[in-house]
Amino acid sequence: MAKLGLFIPNFGPNATPEILHGWVRFAESHGFDLAMTSDHVAPTPDVSAMYPSPFYDPFTLLAWLGGLTERIELGTTVTIVPYRHPLLTARMANNIDQLTGGRFVLGTGVGWSEAEFAAVGAPFRERGKMTDEYLKAITDAWTNDVVSLDGAYVSYKDVATGPRAARAPHPPLWVGGWGPAAVRRTVQFGDAWHPNQLDLERVRATLPALRDEAERQGRPVPAFCPRMRAQVTEGELLETGRPFGRGSIDQIRRDLAMLIELGAAYVVLDPLADRPADRVSPERDWETLAAVVAG
Repeated sequence: MAKLGLFIPNFGPNATPEILHGWVRFAESHGFDLAMTSDHVAPTPDVSAMYPSPFYDPFTLLAWLGGLTERIELGTTVTIVPYRHPLLTARMANNIDQLTGGRFVLGTGVGWSEAEFAAVGAPFRERGKMTDEYLKAITDAWTNDVVSLDGAYVSYKDVATGPRAARAPHPPLWVGGWGPAAVRRTVQFGDAWHPNQLDLERVRATLPALRDEAERQGRPVPAFCPRMRAQVTEGELLETGRPFGRGSIDQIRRDLAMLIELGAAYVVLDPLADRPADRVSPERDWETLAAVVAG
């Protein structure tokens, strides 16, 4: 049976300590297995138009939430890998996993905002290559006590990496994205493929590609751990052209069932409306999520 997660909006006017704590209280009381937050380091106007301030850093927030919870896993959907030095990302992930007793999941992606890349001084057009180098550095730091690297983007020698994560051999690493590069990267570095903005036909085409790539690399097939919309509407929508995960509660439940039928190990439900102007209160989002999992 697939485990269920939810997305915690760590931005906007409803991102207050009380409400953020309320999200994990809701998640634990309704049987969710995982809660995940998003990542932006330097929200530029294009980012803020979709994800308004204030924006809480995911690692800081998840460490705090880890101390307020006992059972639920906590993770990022997704950490934008090129924004931070890989040794810092590796250490923060291991620290949170160690301090929470093995409850951290590092979801990763390459990012999309060219303006934000410029703000942090990272080359936007090289973000794929940077992500590959950084993921290798992160996984090496997770599995070795001392690491060195002479790379195209970072170089260091004889750096100690402890403490190790509580979960052996390291926290689960989920890799987001679509297309051949994401498939190759997921198999090479990841424990799971973590796509967002789902299109069912594209999912059905990508899962065999993951299996083929795993055979080519001689590595295990990554788990399928998608993030899907859970955006309820007034009444049912026509199926033609309906965005996956949007519609009546029954339609959302059917979409969830399809992902489980395709072998999803986790499904992270995101009730947040796409446009800030359409977003509702956290209590309304909790009602939607409770109704989806009640089925």
